[in-house]
Amino acid sequence: MRYASGHKAETRERVLKEAAKEIRAKGPDNVAVSGIMARAGLTHGGFYAHFPSKDALVKEAIGTMFADARARTAAIDATGDPRGVLRAYIDFYLSPAHRDRRDRGCPLPTLSGDFARSKPETRERFGAGVAGIASRLAAPLAALGYADADGEAHALLAQLVGGVALARAVGDAALSDALLADTHASITRRYGLETAQ
Repeated sequence: MRYASGHKAETRERVLKEAAKEIRAKGPDNVAVSGIMARAGLTHGGFYAHFPSKDALVKEAIGTMFADARARTAAIDATGDPRGVLRAYIDFYLSPAHRDRRDRGCPLPTLSGDFARSKPETRERFGAGVAGIASRLAAPLAALGYADADGEAHALLAQLVGGVALARAVGDAALSDALLADTHASITRRYGLETAQ
């Protein structure tokens, strides 16, 4: 059977999207290649036509996770108003919807601990994603006049990620909501964004 041009690339992309969802939901150590392939509508035997190993799949899926996150927030970046961009990003990141969709949200709150123990090349790929998000936060901060926008972006990102990670980890729904709300209030107050829309 002959496949149309681009079929292999499309299939590989489908596997990467399923792998990204599974890894975000379960962590890299708790996913099985057979399960990912089944979710992509493929047999386990076809895996090696696309990736030499599970480690290679995980490394490539990291890029897919960050690309997905970028695509979901592209509209925020497009507004151009630095106060609005920063407020919209904070609103999205610290929302109950983002907390509750770990399989689709930013990979940082869910996977930072997992990738801290991974191979150096996987950590480098994850680090590139972290740097990309920090850079996107630094742009509006620089436009708002922060002299060390990169340093400020790193601190902001750490607070956002920590807020969501803790809100996901606790078993008490009221405490989880309070962690999100209090982190949101603290950040928006610090940047004078309480009234930004």
